[in-house]
Amino acid sequence: MKEWLLNGETWEVKGYWPWVPLKVSSMEIGQELLGVTDWMPATVPGGVHADLLRAGLIEDPWSGLNSWKCEWVENRWWVYRATFACPEPGSGRTELVFKGLDYEAQVFVDGKLLGEHEGMYHEVVFDVTEAARTQERMEVTVMFKHAPDEMSQIGLTSRTYTQKSRFNYKWDFSTRLVNIGIWDDVLLRVHEAWTLDDVSVTTDADPEAGTGEIFVSAAARGFAIADDAGAIGNGAEVIAGDAQALTLRVDVTDPDGVNVAHSESPIGTDGRTGELRIPIEQARLWQPNGYGEQPLYGVRLTLLAGGDVMDTRELKTGIRSLSYAQNEESPAEALPYTFVVNGKRIYVRGVNMTPLDHLYGNVTPEQYEYYVLLMKRAGVNMVRVWGGGIIEKESFYDLCDRHGLLVWQEFVQSSSGIDNIPSKRPAFLELIALTAVSALKAKRNHVSLTVWSGGNELMSEPNVPSTYEDANLAMLKKLVETHDPRRLFLPTSASGPVQYITPEKGISHDVHGHWKYQGNPGHYELYSDVDNLFHSEFGVDGVSAVKSLKKFLPASELRPVSMNDSLVWRHHGEWWDTYDRDIELFGEDVGAGIGLFSRASQWIQAEGLRFVLEANRRRQFKNSGSVIWQLNEPYPNASSTSLVDYYGESKMAYYWTRRAYSPYFASAAYKRLNFRSGETFEARLFAGAHAETEGLTVRSRLLGMDGELLHEQSDAVSVDGEHTAHAGDLHTLVTEAFGSLFLLRLELLDPAGAVLHANDYFFSTLERDVYAPALTSGDGGRLTATALGDWAAEDTTAAGETIAAQGDDAKANDAKANDARANDVLRRLEAVTRRFRLTNDGDHAALHVHAEESTNGWWMAADDLYFTLLPGESRELTVTCWRKRAGGFLAGDVGAAADALPELGFRSF
Repeated sequence: MKEWLLNGETWEVKGYWPWVPLKVSSMEIGQELLGVTDWMPATVPGGVHADLLRAGLIEDPWSGLNSWKCEWVENRWWVYRATFACPEPGSGRTELVFKGLDYEAQVFVDGKLLGEHEGMYHEVVFDVTEAARTQERMEVTVMFKHAPDEMSQIGLTSRTYTQKSRFNYKWDFSTRLVNIGIWDDVLLRVHEAWTLDDVSVTTDADPEAGTGEIFVSAAARGFAIADDAGAIGNGAEVIAGDAQALTLRVDVTDPDGVNVAHSESPIGTDGRTGELRIPIEQARLWQPNGYGEQPLYGVRLTLLAGGDVMDTRELKTGIRSLSYAQNEESPAEALPYTFVVNGKRIYVRGVNMTPLDHLYGNVTPEQYEYYVLLMKRAGVNMVRVWGGGIIEKESFYDLCDRHGLLVWQEFVQSSSGIDNIPSKRPAFLELIALTAVSALKAKRNHVSLTVWSGGNELMSEPNVPSTYEDANLAMLKKLVETHDPRRLFLPTSASGPVQYITPEKGISHDVHGHWKYQGNPGHYELYSDVDNLFHSEFGVDGVSAVKSLKKFLPASELRPVSMNDSLVWRHHGEWWDTYDRDIELFGEDVGAGIGLFSRASQWIQAEGLRFVLEANRRRQFKNSGSVIWQLNEPYPNASSTSLVDYYGESKMAYYWTRRAYSPYFASAAYKRLNFRSGETFEARLFAGAHAETEGLTVRSRLLGMDGELLHEQSDAVSVDGEHTAHAGDLHTLVTEAFGSLFLLRLELLDPAGAVLHANDYFFSTLERDVYAPALTSGDGGRLTATALGDWAAEDTTAAGETIAAQGDDAKANDAKANDARANDVLRRLEAVTRRFRLTNDGDHAALHVHAEESTNGWWMAADDLYFTLLPGESRELTVTCWRKRAGGFLAGDVGAAADALPELGFRSF
């Protein structure tokens, strides 16, 4: 089989009123019906909104309230067209393949209707053998009907009837902008007489013996071929029993490219192989991020007919064992929420990922790479692909394989608020089954895939998650058991027996919530007193970076404001109003300017989120993990629960999450943020690590904002690599010397006294406006940054951080192209690094030191930010910047000088 990508062909798109494309001219006057737009250049993969913006037919939907003006787009019909050269035919069938049409479409070749399609996630395949063999060029036309009227976040799940991504219709972190278009690859697939189908490659391992196994199965699909007289066959399908000596050969190479195994199996008369079990001696095991490396083995499948090569397939896989266990002290009826990889329990440090953009078809490989690297750098080891979004493109799962991110994959269905009951409509069940089988067959071949879920927040009644007894979920469970039997299927997230977090004991297994800071002291009292087994969705909201706010808020709206008082702020994140919360904690002066307000809001987001993460981790493996809502946002929000805003700017919460997810960590448990003079400051101290370690020390220091040492103690602790150890307790009298704001600095020291992990916690002696002193305790004006060398190119190839991208030499009509994947070129995600020393020469603490890249041409991340420097302290850090290479509406979000190096500015709170 050979594939030619058609993405790079000259595609055009044109808009029409409904039904007009089916009628060329008016019945009444005979006049040609022109359409609502002219033909305009189209991006494939993509979506019509980006094309309309480039053509000047819509205003920037993200600016102000402009998305309201774009809602007409979803109500028109859109026609794509392209003409391309036909490739050299094989002896079998030639197919036109669409990997993602969004949503209802009719496909034509040379004006002839090939068929109709509904859905987003299963391949659409048309036989074009005759056209490909009898003509030099082929014209393809794809006509999309208007978008279906599906449920947004608020509605009735029981009435959903499509497999369209629902966040497009309005969610708390997005607007209404319903995508239409060709959102994934288009290609021509040329088959020989026999082709491989239904390929499955999975693995297992015996960590103690150091061996592994690769399990391979496949089917053979055949086509009628030329007869003895040389007549051209029509590509009709035949069965394996009609062939002679069909054989599947499997060759395995280790991560260095050395051949390590070979196996062959005959294809049965039913067209299938049995499962081949290929042993691997001295296997190099694939580990989740933070637990080791991710070596990938090459698996090459070759289909032979009478000794002749008919088809080949090449995949990469990791060798690892995967199993599931109940939590410690788990109720007997609870599902297994502990993931065990290579015999070791993995404490989940996860994030929920929404689609990277409303225009998910325009997301570039570089965007996927950047967000995967952000997860990897933050210590994330699991990403939940949320059921209200999309099933992602293959390149995302390839990246997760390479970087050790376990994938929790949901099928495409979600709660709706009014009712959350999984839809039982026959047409819907047929559609979701198509989606499920397509996803199962593709994603099961990724070593990163760890667990399937029926969808997001599906409930049979309020606060009662649906179970395997639901007919919809029972069907999906059976499909998983049929097509991917080695992996767990959870009915929904959360899976109950109650939906939402509660202090009531014994009923919180897998729960969601909350998504708001619960106040002082309520936040700390709640999360210190829960017993959930798994926490698969929760968050805290915070305002976006000012750099980002300036890109979509009108100048008149760049002010601290409640969403009750601004339609524009409400439009960009209504649920996530932090104004009253932040006034309560910082006082009225926090509203003095947008910069201060943004930083204060992000501080509470980081503080609230860190406490939940640490509280959960202190109960490891009674609690088996945390999955933060959410990593990213697909739309520019003034405020949301994301760790990284739409423009790729990491919030304070990203870096505090990074510390909470560290392999070594120390944490403090406390019940409130304020302790008056004369009261006893109390905190419990904990330490943990991935590996068993003895001779550790938790050093605790209470410090004033001027750097004065108020209290110090050291507690010896050893950890077993499985549990969080109680290291000691702090009890000390608060005096006037503490001032109005003080911090607890926790450091985990190795036996030689080196710092393995550090955390700063901030407390107040005030009764109200507890963090108000931070506004006047020193603005970091004496903070100095010294560059320790020039910007240097980062060799991402050596680190295994390369991306696959379509090269100019692999266009669809390139006669030298044999396979789309084989002709991808490896291209670096252009990156530069620089080291800096930051020093506080002032007499007050420089709180939450951070950086901003000012050319706007680069995404940025550092090995640490949002830390505090006391007077006289210095710290060195490395900053990495990646050249922005985004698609869709973000394509223009780049610096003015394309060749400019990054420019960084550092500041404190």
